[in-house]
Amino acid sequence: MARERIESVYYLRVFAMLMVVMVHVTAAFQAVLTDGSDAYQTYHFINRIIRVEAGIFIMIIGMVFFYKYMSQKMDLTELKKYYKKRALYILIPYLVWAFFYEALSVYIGVVPLNFVEMTWRILQGESFYHLYFIFIIVQFYLIFPVILYLAQKLTFFKRYMWLFGIGIEIGYYFLDREYQIIPFSIFISSLGPYLLGAWIGAYYKEQKALINRKSTIIWGLFVSITGFYYVYLNYHMYTISSFVLPGYIYLIVNLFYILSASYLLFRLTEYICSKWPNAIPYVQNAAYYSFGFYLLHPFVLKVVAQFVPVPAGYWFHGSMILRFIGTVVLCYLIIWLFHRFFPFPNIMFGKLPKKARFILSTNPPSIKYRKTGSD
Repeated sequence: MARERIESVYYLRVFAMLMVVMVHVTAAFQAVLTDGSDAYQTYHFINRIIRVEAGIFIMIIGMVFFYKYMSQKMDLTELKKYYKKRALYILIPYLVWAFFYEALSVYIGVVPLNFVEMTWRILQGESFYHLYFIFIIVQFYLIFPVILYLAQKLTFFKRYMWLFGIGIEIGYYFLDREYQIIPFSIFISSLGPYLLGAWIGAYYKEQKALINRKSTIIWGLFVSITGFYYVYLNYHMYTISSFVLPGYIYLIVNLFYILSASYLLFRLTEYICSKWPNAIPYVQNAAYYSFGFYLLHPFVLKVVAQFVPVPAGYWFHGSMILRFIGTVVLCYLIIWLFHRFFPFPNIMFGKLPKKARFILSTNPPSIKYRKTGSD
């Protein structure tokens, strides 16, 4: 008997994908709008409040893999299969795009052609501003078997993985502040949302049973409060520097917001799936391309920006909308065209179904890919 799929993953991927694009589109407010103006504060709020997207992506990784492997023994054969898939669908696309963005940076004159420096940037996820995140994702894939082993052997750790994530992430902040042991981005700084996702995956049936509880409203209030204070602190501490507080206060508020918002969105998307199951195939069609979106969208946004300027004043809002829509539509069409007409699209955009299906297609996916949400 086939296991139940985590269909909310498709919604989570699409929401996170759209948030990532919006973060980078609206970032133009810092260079165009007048500091301290109402419009500046509004776009600062929008740009910061949607930065839960990274936490959602990381939560998804923990959720789908712990859901699949928690009751499965990770022997040597399975371990080889696991790392082979990660190399094929994550590492190779990362390297392809890292080289692409290195070439782009050289072409536009951002960096000189230096193969030693290029190699170090690629190895540390610094070839372009968004690739650090893929670098962290690769680390999570590498460390997954170790964390899975701990969860399978230690019941206490499995039951409170989300709490361990919070404690380790905060502890690493103080350790790094004092000693600065690791000079590059490391997975420990994002362990909170990962272990939250692992906990959801390990207890998925129990968590799914809670989606209609009134506690969802309480989570919504908590997210609203932590989100407000997170944006407020960011604005006053790091944007206009109107006051100074210890960095760990901002870290804790930020962490609580990311974790609670990611968890709330999981509950809401599970509720949506239960109420409107007929919409899932369409969302699934878009969710397949979420990884490709992340890799491709900075380049597409740069191209769109050449045709859609962002003047100050009233037209700024229209420019933001046009840039967002243009970037999303072009990214989807580019990935779909590569998927439809070019061989080996997985090399560029990660794991994809065998056949390309446009977003409005209602045809069921091939049997091999019916478990994408929990594979």
